[in-house]
Amino acid sequence: MHRRALLRSGAIVGTSLSGLQTAAVPSTAAVSQDDAFEPRGRVSVEGAAETVVGDDGDVAYLAATNGFVTVDVSDPADPTVLAEERRIEVDGGRLTEILDVAVDGDRLVVPGPANQKGDSEIFNGVLVYDVGDPADPVRVAEYETGYHIHNCYLDGDVLYVVANGPGEDDETPDGNRLDVYDVSGDAIEAIGDWSLLDHDPEWGDVFWLARYLHDAYVHDDVAYLPFWNAGTYLLDVSDPADPEYLSHVRRTELEDQRAIEDGREAQQELPGNDHYAAVDDSGTLMAVGREAWATDDNDAGGPGGIDLYDVSDPEAPTHVASIDPPETEDATYRGGEWTTSHNFELRDGHLYSSWYQGGVKIHDVSDPADPVEVVSWEDRETAGFWTARVAAPGETLVASSTQLIPGAGTEGALYTFPIEFGEEEREDDDASDTIPGFAGVAGLAGLAGGVAGLEWVRRRHGGE
Repeated sequence: MHRRALLRSGAIVGTSLSGLQTAAVPSTAAVSQDDAFEPRGRVSVEGAAETVVGDDGDVAYLAATNGFVTVDVSDPADPTVLAEERRIEVDGGRLTEILDVAVDGDRLVVPGPANQKGDSEIFNGVLVYDVGDPADPVRVAEYETGYHIHNCYLDGDVLYVVANGPGEDDETPDGNRLDVYDVSGDAIEAIGDWSLLDHDPEWGDVFWLARYLHDAYVHDDVAYLPFWNAGTYLLDVSDPADPEYLSHVRRTELEDQRAIEDGREAQQELPGNDHYAAVDDSGTLMAVGREAWATDDNDAGGPGGIDLYDVSDPEAPTHVASIDPPETEDATYRGGEWTTSHNFELRDGHLYSSWYQGGVKIHDVSDPADPVEVVSWEDRETAGFWTARVAAPGETLVASSTQLIPGAGTEGALYTFPIEFGEEEREDDDASDTIPGFAGVAGLAGLAGGVAGLEWVRRRHGGE
């Protein structure tokens, strides 16, 4: 079954992305390659982060930092909030910093907190809701993992959760791991796991945030796991209780990672930074997004783009092309203008991508070796896009804008865009001469529960 929900997620070693060519764009311009590709509708959502779409394409589900929101997008010109669940209480504690949600059928999974916290009053784990009526979500199960959860993926009744920690005490995972749960009943049951350090113990010598398992995506019994600088790993999950290694792709050398002493450099600067991975409908094309920033005044390292791989043989991935990020005047983490790659979806020969303030883009990837940008839209002063998802194939794209960019004035909102392609889209030689992209995550003041960490702020908990 094709899953619209959540992030979609052979070794190439030591190849830097710094040589990628980009086209300059004014830093505050609202740019559209096609006059028809501009927002069709918009609704404000305070604290908006990740967005996923239900199976019928009529409802979008948004992580909203201190809760989650359901939005009716059946009329893209008039997206309407159906329900808001905020300040969620669990056994006397509170679920905070919710940056991700996962949906499949009538089940919605809400994980958190996204970043490691030492507050004993905070619930660390997942909640499951029945969203048969998306206007009235009903909590049906909860599970306390004891560790923070930045992202997860729901595939039918099987939930895949990223489990990360320095392993310094009994409360955090020892290493970087994928945990697998059965969520079919009223009780959530742990059924399996897979550890990077069990597979390759030498990565244990590398700073734990530099080998962080950031996300998970599953398609046709293969899981795609971006472990930041350790690369993206493909696992056979035909038996979810016993995942098995298939292959990986990587842009770094282990010895180089061992030598890095600056935690900020290890986490923010290219090469590496495997942040999000997904495959297309056929499972033969994989995209890996590299969220990155500059770490000095010379803009060393970031922003990061998206690499495309042929994974028709999942045991032997092959790099076929790279898509550049949009430029920015200040590529540092706290520069206030992110244009790095963030989340995306591959569908029907196209890549639908978000680049924070670098905008939303659609690329024709029907020839993966020659990706062509078809349309793009940005408004750097107002919108910082976290994700781009297809709601109605061939008709509607949804993209959430986040407030969680340090130093920026971007809004929390859900946008809808039309999906309109001409017959001759690949023959437009100028189609790729527009903006590229780059992105990250930060703190949002004023939301209950706070956003003390956020994407990489949380990881810098281990030292920047």
